[in-house]
Amino acid sequence: MKAERGYPRYTVTPKAEAAILRGHPWVYGEEVLDIQGETENGGLVDVLSRKGRYLGTGFLSQQSKIRVRLLSRNANDRFDEAFWERKLRWAWDYRKSVLRLEDLSCCRVIFGEADAFPGLTVDRFGPILVAQVLSVGMEVRKDFLLPALVRILRSDGQTITGVYERNDEALRDKEGLPQGKGWYPLPGETPPASPVTEITENGVKYLVDVENGQKTGFFLDQKFNRQAVARLAAGKTVLDCFTHTGSFALNAALGGAKHVTAVDVSQAAVDMARANAERNGLTDRMDFLCENVFELLPRLEKEGSPYDFIILDPPAFTKSRKTVANAMTGYKEINCRAMRLLPRGGYLATCSCSHFATEEKFCEMLRSAAHDAGVQLRQIEARQQSCDHPILWGVEESSYLKFYLFQVI
Repeated sequence: MKAERGYPRYTVTPKAEAAILRGHPWVYGEEVLDIQGETENGGLVDVLSRKGRYLGTGFLSQQSKIRVRLLSRNANDRFDEAFWERKLRWAWDYRKSVLRLEDLSCCRVIFGEADAFPGLTVDRFGPILVAQVLSVGMEVRKDFLLPALVRILRSDGQTITGVYERNDEALRDKEGLPQGKGWYPLPGETPPASPVTEITENGVKYLVDVENGQKTGFFLDQKFNRQAVARLAAGKTVLDCFTHTGSFALNAALGGAKHVTAVDVSQAAVDMARANAERNGLTDRMDFLCENVFELLPRLEKEGSPYDFIILDPPAFTKSRKTVANAMTGYKEINCRAMRLLPRGGYLATCSCSHFATEEKFCEMLRSAAHDAGVQLRQIEARQQSCDHPILWGVEESSYLKFYLFQVI
Protein backbone atom coordinates (compact mmCIF):
# COMPACT_ATOMS: atom_id res chain seq x y z
CA MET A 1 0.00 0.00 0.00
CA LYS A 2 2.80 2.42 0.86
CA ALA A 3 4.48 1.83 -2.47
CA GLU A 4 1.18 2.39 -4.28
CA ARG A 5 0.73 5.73 -2.54
CA GLY A 6 4.17 6.68 -3.73
CA TYR A 7 5.34 8.38 -0.55
CA PRO A 8 9.07 8.30 0.25
CA ARG A 9 10.04 6.00 3.09
CA TYR A 10 12.01 7.31 6.08
CA THR A 11 13.47 4.59 8.27
CA VAL A 12 14.11 5.79 11.81
CA THR A 13 16.04 4.78 14.91
CA PRO A 14 14.63 2.63 17.72
CA LYS A 15 14.56 5.78 19.87
CA ALA A 16 12.32 7.55 17.37
CA GLU A 17 10.15 4.44 17.02
CA ALA A 18 9.67 4.26 20.79
CA ALA A 19 8.71 7.94 20.95
CA ILE A 20 6.17 7.54 18.14
CA LEU A 21 4.64 4.49 19.80
CA ARG A 22 4.27 6.55 23.00
CA GLY A 23 2.34 9.10 20.96
CA HIS A 24 4.93 11.76 20.13
CA PRO A 25 4.59 12.99 16.53
CA TRP A 26 8.11 14.31 15.81
CA VAL A 27 11.09 12.68 14.10
CA TYR A 28 14.38 14.58 14.40
CA GLY A 29 16.93 14.74 11.61
CA GLU A 30 19.52 12.67 13.49
CA GLU A 31 16.93 9.91 13.99
CA VAL A 32 16.58 9.20 10.26
CA LEU A 33 18.60 6.14 9.25
CA ASP A 34 17.61 5.69 5.61
CA ILE A 35 15.62 7.49 2.93
CA GLN A 36 14.00 5.90 -0.09
CA GLY A 37 12.40 8.28 -2.55
CA GLU A 38 12.15 12.06 -2.83
CA THR A 39 9.49 14.70 -2.27
CA GLU A 40 9.29 18.46 -2.09
CA ASN A 41 9.73 20.38 1.16
CA GLY A 42 6.46 20.06 3.06
CA GLY A 43 5.52 16.90 1.19
CA LEU A 44 4.32 13.65 2.72
CA VAL A 45 6.58 10.78 3.77
CA ASP A 46 5.96 7.41 5.40
CA VAL A 47 7.95 6.66 8.56
CA LEU A 48 9.09 3.06 9.11
CA SER A 49 10.92 1.16 11.82
CA ARG A 50 14.18 -0.66 11.05
CA LYS A 51 12.11 -3.84 10.65
CA GLY A 52 9.84 -2.16 8.11
CA ARG A 53 6.90 -1.56 10.44
CA TYR A 54 4.70 1.35 9.37
CA LEU A 55 4.76 4.02 12.09
CA GLY A 56 2.93 6.89 10.46
CA THR A 57 2.81 9.50 7.71
CA GLY A 58 3.82 13.11 8.09
CA PHE A 59 5.19 16.35 6.67
CA LEU A 60 8.80 16.57 5.60
CA SER A 61 10.67 19.66 6.77
CA GLN A 62 14.06 19.75 5.10
CA GLN A 63 15.53 22.66 7.06
CA SER A 64 14.18 22.05 10.56
CA LYS A 65 15.72 19.85 13.24
CA ILE A 66 12.24 18.30 13.39
CA ARG A 67 12.52 16.49 10.08
CA VAL A 68 9.07 14.84 10.02
CA ARG A 69 5.86 15.86 11.80
CA LEU A 70 3.39 12.99 11.84
CA LEU A 71 -0.22 13.56 10.82
CA SER A 72 -1.60 10.06 11.09
CA ARG A 73 -0.66 6.56 12.15
CA ASN A 74 -3.40 5.02 10.01
CA ALA A 75 -1.92 3.37 6.92
CA ASN A 76 -5.32 3.58 5.20
CA ASP A 77 -5.61 7.38 5.35
CA ARG A 78 -5.67 9.29 2.08
CA PHE A 79 -4.47 12.83 2.56
CA ASP A 80 -6.88 14.50 0.19
CA GLU A 81 -9.19 17.48 0.74
CA ALA A 82 -11.83 15.24 2.32
CA PHE A 83 -9.26 14.13 4.92
CA TRP A 84 -8.40 17.70 5.87
CA GLU A 85 -12.00 18.88 5.96
CA ARG A 86 -12.90 15.96 8.22
CA LYS A 87 -10.11 16.87 10.62
CA LEU A 88 -11.16 20.52 10.69
CA ARG A 89 -14.71 19.50 11.53
CA TRP A 90 -13.46 17.22 14.30
CA ALA A 91 -11.52 20.11 15.84
CA TRP A 92 -14.56 22.42 15.77
CA ASP A 93 -16.90 19.69 17.04
CA TYR A 94 -14.53 19.12 19.96
CA ARG A 95 -14.76 22.81 20.95
CA LYS A 96 -18.54 22.70 20.71
CA SER A 97 -18.54 19.68 23.03
CA VAL A 98 -16.21 21.01 25.75
CA LEU A 99 -17.03 24.73 25.77
CA ARG A 100 -20.17 26.61 26.68
CA LEU A 101 -21.96 28.27 23.80
CA GLU A 102 -20.88 31.74 24.94
CA ASP A 103 -17.21 30.66 25.00
CA LEU A 104 -17.16 29.61 21.34
CA SER A 105 -16.96 33.24 20.22
CA CYS A 106 -13.44 33.56 21.66
CA CYS A 107 -11.50 30.31 21.79
CA ARG A 108 -8.64 28.37 20.28
CA VAL A 109 -10.03 26.48 17.30
CA ILE A 110 -6.83 24.66 16.22
CA PHE A 111 -4.03 23.81 18.66
CA GLY A 112 -1.23 22.39 16.56
CA GLU A 113 -0.16 18.84 17.31
CA ALA A 114 -2.91 18.39 19.91
CA ASP A 115 -5.41 18.60 17.02
CA ALA A 116 -3.07 16.79 14.59
CA PHE A 117 -2.33 20.01 12.67
CA PRO A 118 1.40 20.26 13.38
CA GLY A 119 2.58 23.85 13.22
CA LEU A 120 -0.88 25.45 12.89
CA THR A 121 -2.62 27.57 15.50
CA VAL A 122 -5.97 29.27 14.90
CA ASP A 123 -7.63 31.49 17.51
CA ARG A 124 -11.06 33.02 17.22
CA PHE A 125 -11.76 36.55 18.46
CA GLY A 126 -15.39 37.25 17.64
CA PRO A 127 -15.71 37.58 13.87
CA ILE A 128 -11.94 37.34 13.22
CA LEU A 129 -9.81 34.21 13.02
CA VAL A 130 -6.10 34.61 13.69
CA ALA A 131 -3.83 31.98 12.15
CA GLN A 132 -0.21 31.27 12.94
CA VAL A 133 1.51 28.91 10.51
CA LEU A 134 4.81 27.60 11.86
CA SER A 135 5.57 24.55 9.70
CA VAL A 136 6.27 24.30 5.99
CA GLY A 137 3.79 21.42 5.68
CA MET A 138 0.96 23.65 6.87
CA GLU A 139 2.21 26.60 4.86
CA VAL A 140 1.85 24.73 1.56
CA ARG A 141 -1.70 23.64 2.53
CA LYS A 142 -3.05 26.80 4.12
CA ASP A 143 -4.76 27.92 0.92
CA PHE A 144 -7.14 25.00 1.37
CA LEU A 145 -7.22 24.83 5.18
CA LEU A 146 -8.03 28.44 6.04
CA PRO A 147 -10.92 28.93 3.58
CA ALA A 148 -12.25 25.48 4.52
CA LEU A 149 -12.23 26.36 8.21
CA VAL A 150 -14.11 29.59 7.51
CA ARG A 151 -16.66 27.66 5.47
CA ILE A 152 -17.16 25.10 8.26
CA LEU A 153 -17.72 27.74 10.93
CA ARG A 154 -20.10 29.73 8.74
CA SER A 155 -22.09 26.61 7.92
CA ASP A 156 -22.53 26.20 11.67
CA GLY A 157 -24.03 29.68 12.00
CA GLN A 158 -20.84 31.45 13.11
CA THR A 159 -20.07 34.95 11.81
CA ILE A 160 -16.54 35.14 10.42
CA THR A 161 -15.50 38.30 8.57
CA GLY A 162 -11.79 37.69 8.04
CA VAL A 163 -8.62 35.72 8.75
CA TYR A 164 -5.51 37.51 9.99
CA GLU A 165 -2.11 35.81 9.72
CA ARG A 166 0.34 36.36 12.58
CA ASN A 167 3.38 34.78 11.00
CA ASP A 168 5.82 37.18 12.65
CA GLU A 169 7.46 34.35 14.60
CA ALA A 170 11.15 33.39 14.64
CA LEU A 171 10.18 29.69 14.48
CA ARG A 172 9.34 30.22 10.81
CA ASP A 173 13.02 30.93 10.15
CA LYS A 174 13.84 27.36 11.19
CA GLU A 175 11.40 26.11 8.57
CA GLY A 176 12.89 28.32 5.86
CA LEU A 177 9.73 30.44 5.80
CA PRO A 178 9.55 34.24 5.67
CA GLN A 179 8.05 36.19 8.56
CA GLY A 180 5.16 38.58 8.12
CA LYS A 181 1.61 39.44 9.08
CA GLY A 182 -1.53 40.65 7.39
CA TRP A 183 -4.99 39.68 6.23
CA TYR A 184 -5.30 36.33 4.48
CA PRO A 185 -7.03 36.91 1.10
CA LEU A 186 -10.26 34.90 1.33
CA PRO A 187 -11.39 34.38 -2.27
CA GLY A 188 -13.82 37.04 -3.42
CA GLU A 189 -13.95 38.82 -0.05
CA THR A 190 -12.75 42.15 1.32
CA PRO A 191 -11.01 41.93 4.70
CA PRO A 192 -12.29 43.91 7.69
CA ALA A 193 -11.30 47.58 7.82
CA SER A 194 -9.65 47.24 11.24
CA PRO A 195 -7.58 44.53 12.97
CA VAL A 196 -9.15 45.55 16.30
CA THR A 197 -12.23 43.71 17.50
CA GLU A 198 -14.17 43.29 20.74
CA ILE A 199 -14.63 40.06 22.63
CA THR A 200 -16.48 39.13 25.81
CA GLU A 201 -14.93 36.51 28.07
CA ASN A 202 -16.36 35.60 31.48
CA GLY A 203 -18.59 38.66 31.18
CA VAL A 204 -15.59 41.00 30.71
CA LYS A 205 -15.31 43.03 27.52
CA TYR A 206 -11.91 43.47 25.85
CA LEU A 207 -10.62 45.19 22.76
CA VAL A 208 -8.26 42.79 20.96
CA ASP A 209 -5.70 44.07 18.46
CA VAL A 210 -4.91 41.00 16.36
CA GLU A 211 -2.20 42.88 14.44
CA ASN A 212 -0.13 44.20 17.34
CA GLY A 213 -1.17 42.22 20.42
CA GLN A 214 1.10 39.55 21.90
CA LYS A 215 1.04 36.17 20.15
CA THR A 216 -2.30 36.10 18.31
CA GLY A 217 -3.68 39.14 20.15
CA PHE A 218 -4.95 37.83 23.50
CA PHE A 219 -4.16 34.95 25.85
CA LEU A 220 -7.15 32.60 25.75
CA ASP A 221 -5.59 29.76 27.73
CA GLN A 222 -6.28 31.29 31.17
CA LYS A 223 -10.03 31.71 30.58
CA PHE A 224 -11.24 29.40 33.33
CA ASN A 225 -8.35 30.22 35.66
CA ARG A 226 -9.54 33.83 35.52
CA GLN A 227 -12.98 32.58 36.55
CA ALA A 228 -11.42 30.82 39.54
CA VAL A 229 -9.71 34.07 40.57
CA ALA A 230 -12.98 36.00 40.21
CA ARG A 231 -14.77 33.57 42.56
CA LEU A 232 -12.07 34.03 45.21
CA ALA A 233 -11.66 37.80 44.90
CA ALA A 234 -14.91 39.00 46.48
CA GLY A 235 -14.21 41.55 49.22
CA LYS A 236 -10.42 41.31 48.87
CA THR A 237 -7.70 43.83 48.06
CA VAL A 238 -5.92 42.41 45.04
CA LEU A 239 -2.49 42.95 43.46
CA ASP A 240 -2.31 41.63 39.89
CA CYS A 241 1.34 41.40 38.80
CA PHE A 242 2.30 41.18 35.11
CA THR A 243 -1.25 42.25 34.29
CA HIS A 244 -0.66 42.66 30.53
CA THR A 245 -4.04 43.94 29.29
CA GLY A 246 -5.63 43.48 32.71
CA SER A 247 -7.47 40.19 32.30
CA PHE A 248 -6.95 38.75 35.81
CA ALA A 249 -7.41 42.18 37.38
CA LEU A 250 -10.67 42.78 35.54
CA ASN A 251 -12.04 39.38 36.48
CA ALA A 252 -11.15 40.04 40.13
CA ALA A 253 -12.87 43.44 40.04
CA LEU A 254 -15.95 42.01 38.34
CA GLY A 255 -15.93 39.22 40.93
CA GLY A 256 -16.45 41.75 43.70
CA ALA A 257 -12.94 42.66 44.88
CA LYS A 258 -12.79 45.66 47.22
CA HIS A 259 -9.91 47.11 45.18
CA VAL A 260 -7.52 45.87 42.49
CA THR A 261 -4.07 47.20 41.56
CA ALA A 262 -2.88 46.11 38.11
CA VAL A 263 0.87 46.23 37.44
CA ASP A 264 2.92 45.81 34.27
CA VAL A 265 6.33 47.00 33.11
CA SER A 266 4.87 48.01 29.73
CA GLN A 267 3.14 51.39 29.60
CA ALA A 268 1.25 50.27 26.49
CA ALA A 269 -0.09 47.26 28.39
CA VAL A 270 -1.09 49.44 31.35
CA ASP A 271 -2.86 51.86 29.03
CA MET A 272 -4.79 48.98 27.45
CA ALA A 273 -5.67 47.56 30.88
CA ARG A 274 -6.99 50.97 31.96
CA ALA A 275 -9.00 51.28 28.74
CA ASN A 276 -10.47 47.81 29.33
CA ALA A 277 -11.41 48.83 32.89
CA GLU A 278 -13.19 51.91 31.55
CA ARG A 279 -14.95 49.74 28.97
CA ASN A 280 -16.33 47.58 31.77
CA GLY A 281 -17.15 50.38 34.21
CA LEU A 282 -14.65 49.14 36.79
CA THR A 283 -12.28 52.10 37.19
CA ASP A 284 -13.75 53.09 40.56
CA ARG A 285 -12.27 49.94 42.11
CA MET A 286 -8.99 49.77 40.18
CA ASP A 287 -5.69 51.57 39.85
CA PHE A 288 -2.78 50.92 37.51
CA LEU A 289 0.99 50.98 37.90
CA CYS A 290 3.68 50.91 35.24
CA GLU A 291 6.46 49.28 37.21
CA ASN A 292 8.83 46.34 37.21
CA VAL A 293 7.39 43.66 39.48
CA PHE A 294 10.89 42.61 40.56
CA GLU A 295 11.34 46.16 41.94
CA LEU A 296 7.79 46.65 43.21
CA LEU A 297 7.61 43.61 45.48
CA PRO A 298 10.78 44.48 47.48
CA ARG A 299 9.51 48.06 47.86
CA LEU A 300 6.18 46.81 49.20
CA GLU A 301 8.06 44.65 51.71
CA LYS A 302 9.67 47.81 53.11
CA GLU A 303 6.59 50.03 52.92
CA GLY A 304 4.00 47.49 53.99
CA SER A 305 1.43 45.75 51.83
CA PRO A 306 -2.33 46.39 51.88
CA TYR A 307 -3.02 43.32 49.72
CA ASP A 308 -4.61 40.06 50.86
CA PHE A 309 -4.70 38.46 47.39
CA ILE A 310 -1.72 38.49 45.01
CA ILE A 311 -1.78 37.17 41.44
CA LEU A 312 1.47 36.22 39.67
CA ASP A 313 1.03 35.63 35.93
CA PRO A 314 4.51 36.29 34.50
CA PRO A 315 5.57 35.78 30.90
CA ALA A 316 7.54 32.62 30.14
CA PHE A 317 10.84 33.07 31.94
CA THR A 318 12.38 30.31 29.84
CA LYS A 319 11.89 29.13 26.28
CA SER A 320 14.65 26.51 26.32
CA ARG A 321 16.10 23.86 28.62
CA LYS A 322 19.37 25.81 28.81
CA THR A 323 17.82 28.65 30.81
CA VAL A 324 15.51 26.66 33.11
CA ALA A 325 17.71 27.15 36.20
CA ASN A 326 17.75 30.93 35.81
CA ALA A 327 14.01 30.91 35.18
CA MET A 328 13.30 28.95 38.35
CA THR A 329 15.35 31.50 40.30
CA GLY A 330 13.12 34.25 38.90
CA TYR A 331 9.95 32.34 39.71
CA LYS A 332 11.17 31.69 43.24
CA GLU A 333 12.01 35.34 43.88
CA ILE A 334 8.57 36.70 43.00
CA ASN A 335 6.72 33.87 44.73
CA CYS A 336 8.76 34.11 47.92
CA ARG A 337 8.28 37.87 48.10
CA ALA A 338 4.54 37.55 47.45
CA MET A 339 4.24 34.97 50.24
CA ARG A 340 6.03 37.32 52.64
CA LEU A 341 3.78 40.22 51.67
CA LEU A 342 0.54 38.38 52.26
CA PRO A 343 -1.04 38.29 55.71
CA ARG A 344 -1.71 34.90 57.27
CA GLY A 345 -4.89 33.70 55.63
CA GLY A 346 -4.14 35.68 52.46
CA TYR A 347 -4.43 34.19 48.99
CA LEU A 348 -1.96 33.58 46.18
CA ALA A 349 -2.57 32.72 42.52
CA THR A 350 0.63 31.73 40.75
CA CYS A 351 1.44 30.19 37.41
CA SER A 352 3.99 29.44 34.69
CA CYS A 353 3.31 29.24 30.96
CA SER A 354 6.61 27.56 29.98
CA HIS A 355 6.54 23.83 29.34
CA PHE A 356 10.28 23.73 30.12
CA ALA A 357 9.42 24.76 33.68
CA THR A 358 7.79 21.42 34.32
CA GLU A 359 5.15 20.84 36.97
CA GLU A 360 7.69 18.97 39.07
CA LYS A 361 10.17 21.87 38.91
CA PHE A 362 7.45 24.44 39.53
CA CYS A 363 6.13 22.64 42.62
CA GLU A 364 9.65 22.16 43.95
CA MET A 365 10.21 25.91 43.52
CA LEU A 366 6.99 26.72 45.39
CA ARG A 367 7.95 24.46 48.30
CA SER A 368 11.33 26.14 48.52
CA ALA A 369 9.82 29.62 48.29
CA ALA A 370 7.33 28.83 51.06
CA HIS A 371 10.13 27.48 53.26
CA ASP A 372 12.24 30.60 52.76
CA ALA A 373 9.22 32.85 53.37
CA GLY A 374 8.41 31.00 56.58
CA VAL A 375 4.86 30.12 55.54
CA GLN A 376 2.81 27.05 54.76
CA LEU A 377 0.65 26.74 51.65
CA ARG A 378 -2.86 25.36 51.73
CA GLN A 379 -3.77 24.35 48.18
CA ILE A 380 -7.19 25.40 46.94
CA GLU A 381 -6.90 24.35 43.31
CA ALA A 382 -4.34 23.08 40.82
CA ARG A 383 -5.33 23.94 37.27
CA GLN A 384 -3.98 23.89 33.72
CA GLN A 385 -4.76 25.55 30.40
CA SER A 386 -8.36 25.74 29.23
CA CYS A 387 -9.83 22.75 27.41
CA ASP A 388 -9.75 24.46 23.99
CA HIS A 389 -5.96 24.07 24.35
CA PRO A 390 -6.15 20.27 24.79
CA ILE A 391 -3.27 18.33 26.30
CA LEU A 392 -2.28 15.37 24.14
CA TRP A 393 -0.78 12.65 26.30
CA GLY A 394 2.56 11.58 24.91
CA VAL A 395 3.26 15.12 23.65
CA GLU A 396 4.75 16.96 26.60
CA GLU A 397 4.93 20.24 24.67
CA SER A 398 1.12 20.44 24.62
CA SER A 399 1.04 20.61 28.44
CA TYR A 400 2.61 23.90 29.41
CA LEU A 401 0.44 25.94 31.80
CA LYS A 402 0.64 25.37 35.55
CA PHE A 403 -1.77 27.36 37.71
CA TYR A 404 -2.17 27.14 41.49
CA LEU A 405 -4.44 28.83 44.00
CA PHE A 406 -3.22 28.80 47.61
CA GLN A 407 -4.10 30.19 50.98
CA VAL A 408 -1.01 31.27 52.89
CA ILE A 409 -1.18 30.05 56.51
